[in-house]
Amino acid sequence: NGNDQRLGVYEALIGVADITQAIVPTPMEGMRILTSGQRLSGAEVELVGMLARETRLRGIIAPLRDEYDFILIDCPPSLGLLTVNALTAADSVIIPLQCEYLALEGLTQLISAIRLVQDHLNPSLRIEGVLLTMFDVRLNLSQQVVDEARKFFSDRVYKTVIPRSVRLSEAPSFGKPIIQYDPHSTGAERYRELAREVLEACTGRPSVEV
Repeated sequence: NGNDQRLGVYEALIGVADITQAIVPTPMEGMRILTSGQRLSGAEVELVGMLARETRLRGIIAPLRDEYDFILIDCPPSLGLLTVNALTAADSVIIPLQCEYLALEGLTQLISAIRLVQDHLNPSLRIEGVLLTMFDVRLNLSQQVVDEARKFFSDRVYKTVIPRSVRLSEAPSFGKPIIQYDPHSTGAERYRELAREVLEACTGRPSVEV
């Protein structure tokens, strides 16, 4: 829970704490987390008046790049300054796409935002892949979204598709990722498959079991 930590990404962004002070361990070996919490919602307003407001996250994670194999940045579902900071700091972006009609409309806006960031802030930013989520086998619309995504993005759409799942919906309320909450569920297995697929794409060789 991001609200349980005294320091987090909010304090690092606004410059009142060093990022290394805010990183905390997790029960999973080799994984650390930088929490957010409700305080982060105020960062949008505070960033507006700061110098280099779009590049603050890039600056604070720069010293960590050599310490970790991967740094994953989870963005809010909006295209505000926090998301712009994430896109500016990232080498690549994984686009989660819900298998719903409105998600396709939002995707157009996100692609436009990514292009703007590439043009003005982060020329090396690339789309790593598109992840289809909340797929419901019972709905024709879900399959239509899959077909449209594969037509537009071709081989950049991950083969792994995350299904709509009660267990996936429940896990956040217990403060656990699905691989801890219900490691044998379909949702957990799909995310393990995704991890293998991402690792193979990044390293160029088959991954070990994760």
